[in-house]
Amino acid sequence: MSRILLFISLFFSAATVSADEIYTGFFSSKAVSGYDTVSYFDGGPVKGTSEFKTDYKGAQWLFASQANLDKFLANPEQYAPQYGGYCAWAIAEKDDLAPGDPAYWKIVDGKLYLNYDQSIQSKWEKNVPGFIDQGDLNWAQR
Repeated sequence: MSRILLFISLFFSAATVSADEIYTGFFSSKAVSGYDTVSYFDGGPVKGTSEFKTDYKGAQWLFASQANLDKFLANPEQYAPQYGGYCAWAIAEKDDLAPGDPAYWKIVDGKLYLNYDQSIQSKWEKNVPGFIDQGDLNWAQR
């Protein structure tokens, strides 16, 4: 039993230390859980398809249409979520990496931010400008 616990703790410690620039989860290579990041700017999140995909910063990005893929390719930084798709509140408040959930999002000043869940998003929304300022500082130091 202790070997199993040791393995689990080493696995998660190594995963935390060597976090990818773009959050994809442990068993996926899809950014934003396969959601079309351009769609957030056009009314709300829509799942992408493998028909319209690209690789960017070590992750696979899926889109709902060729037009959205083209928009992303023309300016990926405009459409990619801030902090690599990790939870905006966790980066700001804890200087830590937590998964961003594509269902809990907000666009602020033309940038997409994801949060871990609804309760965390509620915390983040209490001081969005402050959390963005702190999150930007913390992310820049990674």
